[in-house]
Amino acid sequence: MKADESFQETTVLSFPSPLKRDLRAIYTLWLRDIIRLWRDKLRLIGSFVQPLLFLFILGGGLRGRVVPPGDGKMNYQSFIFPGILAMSILFTASFSGIAVVWDREVGFLKEVLVAPLSRTAIVIGKVLGGSTNSLIQASMLMGLTPFMGIHLSFGKTLMALGIMMMIGISQTAMGIALSVRMSSSQGFMVLLNFIILPLYFLSGAMFPIDGLPPWLSFLAHLDPVTYGVDLLRGVFLGFHYFSYPEDLLALWVFGGAMFFLAIRLFNQESPS
Repeated sequence: MKADESFQETTVLSFPSPLKRDLRAIYTLWLRDIIRLWRDKLRLIGSFVQPLLFLFILGGGLRGRVVPPGDGKMNYQSFIFPGILAMSILFTASFSGIAVVWDREVGFLKEVLVAPLSRTAIVIGKVLGGSTNSLIQASMLMGLTPFMGIHLSFGKTLMALGIMMMIGISQTAMGIALSVRMSSSQGFMVLLNFIILPLYFLSGAMFPIDGLPPWLSFLAHLDPVTYGVDLLRGVFLGFHYFSYPEDLLALWVFGGAMFFLAIRLFNQESPS
């Protein structure tokens, strides 16, 4: 065979770069949580029961008996409506951490941890999945705004969705940070209820935070959910206690701290 007719076939194996692997992992983990929510119709429907009970039974019972602050144009149901949206986000996003505990129990988390992925990508994927689920459910509740006498422009609707996504990200990161060291779903549920119930009831979602006793006002100002509720109330009703920069700063600081904590704890997690 002549030299110019000879050839050598070389097979080159190409592997995705670490960045591409991490991006694929983020997308896969996010999509997995969305599919799980879509397939679990009972969970999707049941998540509306608690907010609707608070809104129509508690809100309807106290309507006319509790006078909300402001210029007198809003009733008690419209006053608590932004807080009900925050409650839906808070509970759905925080309980996303239980999926981490379940994944550990069935062995899926071990498979993810031994994969050639950065732990940061795993946390990002889980946080985006949980926060997107909470945004979907809260967005469906937003369909009740006309019944509350609330009419939003397109711009305010986008603002509300952005705020709800911020609340969802911070609360999902908190739930994941709490779940890293938990080995049983029952223990995680007890711990989570011990934390998120005070966060919700101190946030001013159900009552005005002005005129509170000093100790209760102090705790309400420390609660990060207070600033998320205040942002939503400002968008929906035009009434808020703090300035928008204060609310945004508090949410970003809390969300960043929870995100950093979740990543750090995941980096310390052993696959075994």
